[in-house]
Amino acid sequence: MTQQEKKTARSFAGIAGIVAAATLISKVFGLIRQQTVAAAFGVGAAATAYSYAYIIPGFLLILLGGVNGPFHTALVSVLAKHEKEEAAPIVETVTTLVGGLLLVVTIAQILCAELIIDLVGHGLEETTRAIAIRQIQIMSPLSLFAGLIGIGFGTLNAANQYWLLSISPLLSSITVIAGIGILAWQYGKEIINPEYALIGGMVLAWGTLAGGVLQWLVQLIVQWRLGLGTLRLRFDFKSPGVQEVIKIMTPATISSGMMPINVATDLYFASPIAGAAAGFTYANLLVQTPLGIISNIILLPLLPTFAKLSHPDNWPELKLRIRQGLLLTAVTMLPLGALMISLSEPIVQIVYQRGAFKQEATQLVSSLLIAYGIGMFVYLGRDVLVRVFYALGDGQTPFKISTFNIFLNAVLDLLLVEPFGAPGLVLATVGVNCSSMLMLLFLLNRKLNGLPWREWCIPILGLTGGSIISGLASFAALMVSRQVLGKPNLITLLIELSISALVGIGVFSLIASRMNIPEVNTFVIKMRQKFLKK
Repeated sequence: MTQQEKKTARSFAGIAGIVAAATLISKVFGLIRQQTVAAAFGVGAAATAYSYAYIIPGFLLILLGGVNGPFHTALVSVLAKHEKEEAAPIVETVTTLVGGLLLVVTIAQILCAELIIDLVGHGLEETTRAIAIRQIQIMSPLSLFAGLIGIGFGTLNAANQYWLLSISPLLSSITVIAGIGILAWQYGKEIINPEYALIGGMVLAWGTLAGGVLQWLVQLIVQWRLGLGTLRLRFDFKSPGVQEVIKIMTPATISSGMMPINVATDLYFASPIAGAAAGFTYANLLVQTPLGIISNIILLPLLPTFAKLSHPDNWPELKLRIRQGLLLTAVTMLPLGALMISLSEPIVQIVYQRGAFKQEATQLVSSLLIAYGIGMFVYLGRDVLVRVFYALGDGQTPFKISTFNIFLNAVLDLLLVEPFGAPGLVLATVGVNCSSMLMLLFLLNRKLNGLPWREWCIPILGLTGGSIISGLASFAALMVSRQVLGKPNLITLLIELSISALVGIGVFSLIASRMNIPEVNTFVIKMRQKFLKK
């Protein structure tokens, strides 16, 4: 390995350590938040209504305002190529433009709340429908703050600020947990009763909005201190830097904006299935908790690197960085998906099954978790490839693929919902992600004048086989543990899950180490050294 490669590996591992620690804290709070919601409301009217009301404001917060979202990606791709003193005017102009547009979106949601809920939630019970309408009106300002948060994330990432990016989402979790805690303090165990659904629904909505506002304020303070822009209105829309951001951000935003369309399509088909909408929320959190940590570890350090290697002279090294991203995705996502498939039921029982969350809900959510587990690798692998196109200044290609996938998702939903029920809708999403990744690879091969297919595919196929074996081993360990430990309770479930997961991880680690993949070995060594030092 060359000195430059060793330096890159050290830098990557150092950033990854910071991101891993901060994101882990944030995701733990997110998991506690969802456990609190599950215990208080189960799959009842408040939680179900929230799943529908969250579609537009919540998804804008996640997609536009999230780390690795289109605003974040566009700002990083551009600011990484500019000097620090040039950043503030670009950031202020983009903030002015985005803030004005999203203010219109916010007002439109308030005025059209009933229409939105009736479109995505046909057949909802009347009480649930009424709660959802109130919730979307309360949470609509999140659309505005989503854009501002996303811009701040990109600005801070370009300035090599990683801790705040990864930890600030916990503020939304804290406000929701606090709201439910106050509700429980006032009403006790009565809050699980259906007559308190309206109050519970309002607590969820106001807590979510308060968290978004706090998240924006915290990052804004850091942004000001670094001299990276204020709330000043600036209309320099024709400057080259702003034009470059708009060129990437516009198609990327539209592409990301299509995600809620796919989710709305899924919910349309899911609405006749009792509890399915809330079940998606619970299962998705179990997926997004580890996925968010790993995606931040992989994507945050690679995004500026991709942007700096966008010139054709640097494409050989760019291909090495793409391979690094895909192999790290495979070595983390493939075994994680296998464990989720084999251990879905004890995972859901430990995390959620208490209070209003009964065994029937566990069966629904565990079946959804199995379907999500199948597509873990392609979900994150697609994101790695999309960021390469953005770094190359090409936002049109991901946009076109996203447009095609709207129709593909609807077709797959229609085909899979009847034979598989709610899990069929998740499998449709997996199919869409597979389609996206294959198309992106094919087009990237043409754009970069060829990719080393053999060097990429052989280790990924080997890791896939190793993950299947590890999943079977963990499931076998689970069956043996159940026979030995007998009747399940929280303690025995924790023991079963720990033993089975360790067996699966051990088997996969043994197989992966035998494959001797250089990028993976170097990254693991550097991360191990960093955490042992701490």
